[in-house]
Amino acid sequence: MKHTLIAAAACLACTGASAQVSLYGLADIHLTHISGYAQGGVTRLNSGHMDGSRWGLKVEEDMGGGWKALATMEGRVELENGSLGNRPNSGNQLPDRLTVGLPPSVANALTNTAIGPTLGVNTTNNLFDRQAWAGLVTPVGGILAGRQYTPAFEALATFDTMNTQSSLSVGQLGTVPPIVDIRYNSTVQYRIVQGPWNAALMYGFPSGAAGDDSRLIGFNTLYKTDSFSAGIAHNTKKNSAGQQSLKTTIVGASMNTGNWLVSGLYGRIEEPNSSSGPALNAGLTAAGVPAVIIGNVLDRLKQDADLLHIGLRYTLGRPGHHVTVAVNRLNDKRAANADVTSYGIAYAYPLSKRTSVHTVLTRFNNSGTGQVAPGGNGYLGGVTARAGADATSVSVGLRHVF
Repeated sequence: MKHTLIAAAACLACTGASAQVSLYGLADIHLTHISGYAQGGVTRLNSGHMDGSRWGLKVEEDMGGGWKALATMEGRVELENGSLGNRPNSGNQLPDRLTVGLPPSVANALTNTAIGPTLGVNTTNNLFDRQAWAGLVTPVGGILAGRQYTPAFEALATFDTMNTQSSLSVGQLGTVPPIVDIRYNSTVQYRIVQGPWNAALMYGFPSGAAGDDSRLIGFNTLYKTDSFSAGIAHNTKKNSAGQQSLKTTIVGASMNTGNWLVSGLYGRIEEPNSSSGPALNAGLTAAGVPAVIIGNVLDRLKQDADLLHIGLRYTLGRPGHHVTVAVNRLNDKRAANADVTSYGIAYAYPLSKRTSVHTVLTRFNNSGTGQVAPGGNGYLGGVTARAGADATSVSVGLRHVF
């Protein structure tokens, strides 16, 4: 049940007679079994398989004349233990392609100090990790500022038939390193909506730390109707040294004929310089690692890949009751050839308007040095036992929206 609260009663600093604060959230808990890990099959309760469990506050004040003030603060919660973040089942383990052939001391440093401990979601335990922004809607568009979803991720979520839900989502194929920046701090975004057409332009500022020259620029333009949607999006980022790093381009389309929905997308992933490269370089240099070895490590973190997705959803009579099948592929163009293909089926049954049960079966086929394990909307799957090892995920659970 969605509650609209009087701001004073909620003890929030929001003034004006027409201002409202809405409390909302989503609780998702699934029992999941995943095969293919170094420790064998893993069965556990996971929060956020279909959608990341969350709670949030939305502030809205209608000032009249097409003007409106908005704010959103949204945090995650892990239902299995009440924490704010999570780690993959494979822990600090890195894909073999990042450590094989390196001196043992360097491989150990990458695994247990530099990269491995950073794998996961919200490992710094930020309260409002999912979203935190304020904005102003005007008659000629909206301006939003804070921590926000990026334009390329918005397009990927739109044309992914699973809408980023579960291990069957196309975004699950690339997580170490990530193939798209999902959210970005310190952003200003301009959004405009004209009937079925909408567009966004985003700029992400440096963090403010000394010597930080990082930034992100992103845009998308999407055309959406009940029967047809299409769009294109692009993110481009510079790392803290000002080097061109992750670039993600998404082109997608979908068609809805009533009971049937078919959707597909193509993504181009390029990362000529690692997003985390400057910090990694500084840490390894301070540890006395030779420059030639550091260069080798940074080269392994580059990306050059094509992303493909096609999915089909059939609605069984009423909204929310549907079966979805999808196929996803990440085609690595580098010599590492870390290819991965996933495919599977998902079933959703609504118990009520806000509560549903879900079951998902997904198979990950890794080839070359591919080593991806299935995760969920709110957590990373990590990596399989070794390069080329496959994995299967079976999940059943409950999702409630309030």
